[in-house]
Amino acid sequence: MGRSPVSLSRLKLGKLKVVRRQLLQRYEHQPFVSCLAGLYGCQWRRYQRAKAQPGECCCSRLECGSFVLLIVTFFLTLIFLYFWSEAQNDYNDFDWFNFGNLGFWFPWSVVLLLVAAVLFTYIALLLVLAVCLLSEGQRLYLHWSHKIGILVTLAFSISATAVLSDLRSKEWTTLLLSFQVTAPFLHVGGVSLMTLLSWTIALHFFRMNKRVRQVALLSLYLAVLFTLYLVPLGMYSPCIKEVGTLGPAPILIGHRGAPMLAPENTQLSFEKAIELGGEGLETDITISYDGVPFLMHDSTLRRTTNVHEVFPNRTDDPAAMFTWAELEMLNAGSWFLRRDPFGTASFLDVDERVQVQNQTVPTLKEFLNLAAQHGRLVIFDLRRPPRGHPYRDTWITRTLEVLHNESYINSSQVFWLPADQRSVVQELDPELQQTSADHASIEELQEEHIVRLNLHYSYMSQEQIRKYASVNISTNLYVISQPWLYSLAWCAGVHSVTTNALHVLKKLQRPLFLMTPQEYSLMWILTDIVSAFLISAVFIFHWWRERGLPFSSGSRKVNENGPYSKFRTELCDVWSVSGISVQGEAQSSPATPNLPTITEEPPISD
Repeated sequence: MGRSPVSLSRLKLGKLKVVRRQLLQRYEHQPFVSCLAGLYGCQWRRYQRAKAQPGECCCSRLECGSFVLLIVTFFLTLIFLYFWSEAQNDYNDFDWFNFGNLGFWFPWSVVLLLVAAVLFTYIALLLVLAVCLLSEGQRLYLHWSHKIGILVTLAFSISATAVLSDLRSKEWTTLLLSFQVTAPFLHVGGVSLMTLLSWTIALHFFRMNKRVRQVALLSLYLAVLFTLYLVPLGMYSPCIKEVGTLGPAPILIGHRGAPMLAPENTQLSFEKAIELGGEGLETDITISYDGVPFLMHDSTLRRTTNVHEVFPNRTDDPAAMFTWAELEMLNAGSWFLRRDPFGTASFLDVDERVQVQNQTVPTLKEFLNLAAQHGRLVIFDLRRPPRGHPYRDTWITRTLEVLHNESYINSSQVFWLPADQRSVVQELDPELQQTSADHASIEELQEEHIVRLNLHYSYMSQEQIRKYASVNISTNLYVISQPWLYSLAWCAGVHSVTTNALHVLKKLQRPLFLMTPQEYSLMWILTDIVSAFLISAVFIFHWWRERGLPFSSGSRKVNENGPYSKFRTELCDVWSVSGISVQGEAQSSPATPNLPTITEEPPISD
């Protein structure tokens, strides 16, 4: 019997639903792919793009080279961005170094960081677009403007890294120190990234028709992955400690007072350091031409006074060649409001601004009496006057005269740092706490009666700190202003630190990144297990799809021949249904209407 009109209608409707589903499979990602290709290669129209067929390379040799260059640029820019972001502790020194060479103030460090962040974001977005296009089976085509952008970014990263490595070589030590606190979290981030990449890697692995390429791709991926899995075995961090083994927080010594909140080496700066709870004060001493020790870090007065207004012809003269009467004429605070070296001047109220503008150059006597009044420790560098100075040969004696006869500070509050004539000073005043800036052996330090070391933070070593502490030699590190660096010093057992950021570090109740060995082991083992499970699932899924294994769809079984089978249905399928030909069927009865024949044309390749 022939089919009824109802059956015929159902057949037509069923076929149309099949074709509609296939067309939706074919075009459901087209807006997404168009967006990716448009941003990556300015290929906003479909006819401009091409798919990578199974077994084909994802791009031409030129585009492959561009993609490799993009990856290299990404990692170099990432390294530089991490390197410079971890160097924030020394931004102020870097900016003042440029001021000394260029003659004007500009926040070069922050601008450099912003440029690096923008360029890294740009390169990272390009790389994400490329990976997404590969995941969609598209051939890569990078627009020429992006190629220029990659070359510019690469040149910037290489040149900036080279220049800063030459000027600020110690920042690489800072970078290595940062790994002691950030490595556990960088491990989690690296493993997560490799897990995300497993989708693209697995897709192209099963599409490759050459065994050599498959082995090379999978070997490289697994080598990086297992390296990340095992990296924690070689990690070391003093902040991974058993409960109850953390020592007391390091004593905070205000570096030239509180230079983020007031002009450095001024009475106001030291008063603020005391208000913030600083246990010690650090400064630099120079002796005037008429023998008055005063506070000044630089060899000239150009940076922190208005000498260019009062003595325009003596701007570059040594500070020690000015008499005290001349020094009293200078303003030592207005520069702070004008240059705002730490970006904090805008937070000062009206009264504080007036105080800042009225600051003058303080004497050593005023500094020592302020410390004595509040029971604070002091440490200072003592600069020898230049040749031709009346006190060039008696600078140590003159400083001791102020300490003993003109101030009322107790000698035990003073960390005596100058190495010159140390034995004479020791005999004259044995109560001074002899402090050394040399990373010498224990025997040499004990011979000179050293009780404290004053070292740059780049020399931080938990083993060395413990070794010195075993013979009652404490350690002070300078200049530490970043919380992560202070946390590392705390965990390493440092006794005191000199800082610009008393108001920040005083708020820390415990070290950042502090964890027990059990917590750390659980974190990295759990990360590795979850990653391995997800990566295995991704590879199994792609193997299953590429092999065309049957899977159930409702009550029927459907065969999918690989993930790109959804791309094989074209608009011709629509014409195959709409162009239904009504043919006479000799086999049908006269009463039965002619049944249409539905033909399906072969797919049109892109």
